[in-house]
Amino acid sequence: MRLPRVLTVVAALALSLTACGGGTESPGPSVPPPVSAADLAKVTLKVGDQKGGSHALLKAAGLLGDLPYRIEWSTFTSGPPLLEAASAGAIDVGGVGNTPPIFSAAAKAKISIVSSAQGDVRGDALLVPADSAARSITDLKGKTIGVAKGSSAHGQVLLNLRKAGLSTKDVKLSFLQPADAYGAFTRHQIDAWAVWDPYTAQAKLEAGARTLVDGTGIANGYTFQVAGNAALSDAGKNAAIRDYVVRIAKAQHWADAHRDDWGRAWAADTGLAPEVALAAARNGPDVPVALDATVIASEQELADAFTDDGVLPGKVDFAEFTDTRFAADLAAVRG
Repeated sequence: MRLPRVLTVVAALALSLTACGGGTESPGPSVPPPVSAADLAKVTLKVGDQKGGSHALLKAAGLLGDLPYRIEWSTFTSGPPLLEAASAGAIDVGGVGNTPPIFSAAAKAKISIVSSAQGDVRGDALLVPADSAARSITDLKGKTIGVAKGSSAHGQVLLNLRKAGLSTKDVKLSFLQPADAYGAFTRHQIDAWAVWDPYTAQAKLEAGARTLVDGTGIANGYTFQVAGNAALSDAGKNAAIRDYVVRIAKAQHWADAHRDDWGRAWAADTGLAPEVALAAARNGPDVPVALDATVIASEQELADAFTDDGVLPGKVDFAEFTDTRFAADLAAVRG
């Protein structure tokens, strides 16, 4: 568990240790005191988002109309550039898959994972064209796989290769963001494409792609809300992030209970074909889970796999980049 720095005031120290559950000191961001409603109203929370992500979800769930602060949205193509922005202070918080925080941790980014959720891993798939001769991942030996570097799909490829007794050195990874990869895939410039929903559903329905293998049995399906340390140390931003991650958790519960409604709203918000959004939504949205030892151990296993494969230069301690200051608030939402 990631703990805040020791504060100079004893009362503040007690507050910070209570928020993170106590224990030994570590170099996490401090836990600032609460703010008044008037001060919170002055806050503009800078939120990083992805296509069909948090903005669409909160809007569909009806959770954007009574915000006690302002949100400034920025859209990113995938998790890694979003976390770069969070570390640099360009955004305050944003949602990503299971792999981007590992790469950020390896780069000693100034970020902390503050909440977690888990979704169906079938949408995190390795796709091949309909006319591909490949019938198993071993058939891709020596072939080119398009994938966004440091994304959840990158982790899925690594784990599926390991399961088949291969490594990333047995294939050619072409690091492409989803929009570029989709074009390369449909033009047969790459042999396979590792990606996530809604791109998986889009490629299958619109380009006739076939799932060679997905994350079933190997991927953990975790997603995270990740905040910049500077924002977590700021009293107003911290209060806004607390409210924001609770809203995200509530919206995830809503989407799980209203999958078709979510799919239709997703399509309207993103411009996706309705059948694409519905197919992705019916796979099941992420649902909130505790940011606990189980999550950390699973992420540590994935981080170690990247290290063993030589993708990362050294060992990553995933626990050092987690912060459970909002655990009680999120537990109340999970019920």
